Amino acid sequence: MIKLLISLIVMILNTSLVFAVGFTGQIAKYSVKDALKQPDDSYVTVQGNIVKKISSDKYLFKDETGNMTVEIDHEKWGNIEASEKDTLELTGEIERKFNSIHLDVDTVNKLNK
Repeated sequence: MIKLLISLIVMILNTSLVFAVGFTGQIAKYSVKDALKQPDDSYVTVQGNIVKKISSDKYLFKDETGNMTVEIDHEKWGNIEASEKDTLELTGEIERKFNSIHLDVDTVNKLNK
């Protein structure tokens, strides 16, 4: 009887944990100026335009408040093609290393089609 009760409790706890994991909220949207103020490893969303390609996966991103370097790995682009005229929404993690800061992008969304 005790073994059955313990097994039932373990099963209920494991089921609860399955439903409790995962982030279901929204990631905060920031201006570039405010995103640059966020601590290392913060997840942010910014909207603006890529104005220059710096290297194979780094770009200069700009909104009305300023600009920042963003790193977008090739596979993160999906099927999106964008020019300087296209407004993009980028979500990713702020990376601070020594004297540099950039946004390591996880998702790219094109807002104007």
